[in-house]
Amino acid sequence: MAGWYMLSVIGKDRPGIVAGLTRALYEGGCNLGEASMLRLGESFAVMLMAEHGGDAAGLDALVQPVAREMDLRIKVDPVEGHVHGNLTPDVRIAVFGADRAGIVAQVTGALAEAGLNILDLRSDVARGGQGPVYILQIEGQALQGVEALERALARGEAQGLDVSIEPIDTLVG
Repeated sequence: MAGWYMLSVIGKDRPGIVAGLTRALYEGGCNLGEASMLRLGESFAVMLMAEHGGDAAGLDALVQPVAREMDLRIKVDPVEGHVHGNLTPDVRIAVFGADRAGIVAQVTGALAEAGLNILDLRSDVARGGQGPVYILQIEGQALQGVEALERALARGEAQGLDVSIEPIDTLVG
């Protein structure tokens, strides 16, 4: 019986990482599930669910040739599959502010208290006219409504953060 595994992959960014990993998994009989792959600084990071007929060690053995060739660090963990059961975000939040320690902790703490279930979070630091600007983008489910999120983030606006919250209307069918 096949099981689901989470592959965590990190290495210096270069062309061919995704192609090499997915080719090895395909040729090894794996079925891919959800994935997130992105460049972070000079590195490339992959979080990938794969269904595999063997154990974690067997799955690791499938991708080790790619890891050695491309100098990647790979970790394989068993997980519960539950693919095709994704939660749908109903709100998108963007936060901009002068880069300083604590922005992510402050914003996500306030949002958690206001009932936000974070489904995706991305951040970046951009060059600004008066110094680095921290950019935080979040999608999630507003379990207590958008108004609760707006009230929670009003404190951040008072501390110099530029915050926007927009509902996401998802049409299914």
